Amino acid sequence: MGIVDNLSRRKIDVELEVESLTPITSIHTRLAAWREVSGKEISFFNLDIAQEYYQFLALVKEFRPEVIVHFAEQRSAPYSTLSERTKRYTVDNNINATNNVLCAIVESGLDIYLVHLGSIGVYGYHTTVMEIPEGYLKIQVQSRSGESVEQEILYPADTESIYHMTKAQDQLLFHYYNKNNGIRITDLHQGNVWGTRTQETKLDERLINRFDYDGVYGTVLNRFIIQAAVGYPLTVYGNGGQTRAFIHIQDTTRCIELAINNPPPKGAKVQIFNQITQTHRIKDLAETIAKMIPSVKINYVDNPRKDIEDKENEFFVAKECFLSMGLKPIFLEKGLIEEIHDIANKYQHRCDLTKIPPPVWT
Repeated sequence: MGIVDNLSRRKIDVELEVESLTPITSIHTRLAAWREVSGKEISFFNLDIAQEYYQFLALVKEFRPEVIVHFAEQRSAPYSTLSERTKRYTVDNNINATNNVLCAIVESGLDIYLVHLGSIGVYGYHTTVMEIPEGYLKIQVQSRSGESVEQEILYPADTESIYHMTKAQDQLLFHYYNKNNGIRITDLHQGNVWGTRTQETKLDERLINRFDYDGVYGTVLNRFIIQAAVGYPLTVYGNGGQTRAFIHIQDTTRCIELAINNPPPKGAKVQIFNQITQTHRIKDLAETIAKMIPSVKINYVDNPRKDIEDKENEFFVAKECFLSMGLKPIFLEKGLIEEIHDIANKYQHRCDLTKIPPPVWT
């Protein structure tokens, strides 16, 4: 097993002058800790796959992986809208990284299965009269002879940030390389991840995952968790009527495992799974936490995304595929208490309150 990473997320911490609430050790310390607790070795290669294509291709040929799990994309929607520089970086990094991975698989001549971490945001967050399917939509079209014909298409993308736009572009790249080169691909349309610990990272504190709470990288539930712990009023954007999809980090790792173990057969189209377990309205999440901790207040603030997203929406998303494979989700009702007491309270001294307010989207 090997990791290819250019450690760009750590560099963005320096740029934004904010650190994870949880202390993140160096990559070499993490690898050493994993070796100690598991007895297993993970190789590390410091490469920028968006820019160093030929070095990556050589590595693929030498390493000969059976599966590549592709996470190598700038993952924050707010960051992708901060400035012209972050917009350009997100497009250059994300689209080049995906295309280079696909090119390297083709050029290597190896039968490599690709699992990609996408985003539920490619569908858009607008109320629909139907449940959003897992990737594909069946439609009725009228032929030239007037006959009604059923076709299946990718669910139309309706993105609300540069980041989500790159994930939508990924889908088109996957369709091309799957159709023209026969690459087996699974695309995971993931919701907002919350929580910090998996069964593996609980083994040693040096393996702890990131806990981003700031207004740029912090997902809404993680922001609420630390705000509740430090007594900062929960920052609800707009009227809180937005509905979003969520998944615990332990379930994320389980879904990736299930995807790896259930590849599409050769010749099959790109496999798309919605990687979510629950949907919640933002104001309902805030009220749930406020009930758990009566001293917590809720502060409704101007929505920095006010020209982009709906004030309110319903969001019905199909999620049967992973459940049918045996996923047993961790729901908010159980996991929130653990996160607030075991993580946020423990590390609240590392919280920089000046980093909580969100930036305005451009």
